[in-house]
Amino acid sequence: MAFNRVSSNKLYIQIYEQILHEIEIGTFKVGDKLPSEKFLCEQFGVSRAPVRQAISALELNGFVLSKQGEGAYVQKPKLTTTEDDSSNVLNSISPEEIIESRMEIEPIISRYAAQRATNADIEHLNKIITKMEEETISGIYNPLTDDEFHQTIAKSTKNELLIKFMNDISEAMEHQKMWKFLRDRTVTRSDYRQINFEEHKQIIKAIEVHNELEAYELMKMHMNNLFERYWKK
Repeated sequence: MAFNRVSSNKLYIQIYEQILHEIEIGTFKVGDKLPSEKFLCEQFGVSRAPVRQAISALELNGFVLSKQGEGAYVQKPKLTTTEDDSSNVLNSISPEEIIESRMEIEPIISRYAAQRATNADIEHLNKIITKMEEETISGIYNPLTDDEFHQTIAKSTKNELLIKFMNDISEAMEHQKMWKFLRDRTVTRSDYRQINFEEHKQIIKAIEVHNELEAYELMKMHMNNLFERYWKK
């Protein structure tokens, strides 16, 4: 068994298809453990992100089961897994594309928000962070509260195109099954909820005092941390 190196964008689709092919021809049988992440990264000539996306897509489509600290094991696909379901997961905007877009756009949005936010905008943001704090204390991660936070920052820029960019990103996150799959196994964890809340709180403080550079840097750090959390298991 030898995998081919991959190139171009959406690397995870190519990796997914090659691993799935090996499962279908019997190289990997039900119960077998897939090669290690390190091995797959070397074989495909990629970083861990597309490999983890591919394995997550395989798991979401019912072909493998990931076990914390052990790896991924081939399993018999569930009867509810259909070709259409698989196609939807693979052909929609990828989680990595969402993250990349957010890493580039949201720090800029935060900078303009710090420059232009009105007292009403800041009051709204503080209400959101109070709600987020209550949810965090209660052991809850509410993606709707998180989304409202980021959407409100975008609206504070008073720039209709930036507001549209953020809305499009939110729409992509809402309809991307694998994004939700990864979110539910990472940022919803107890060890990330408090950190996530604190990062949001610091961003609001920077916007409140109209510190553009700090708002930019804090959001950049938040997005980088989000990237790391999504690809850790």
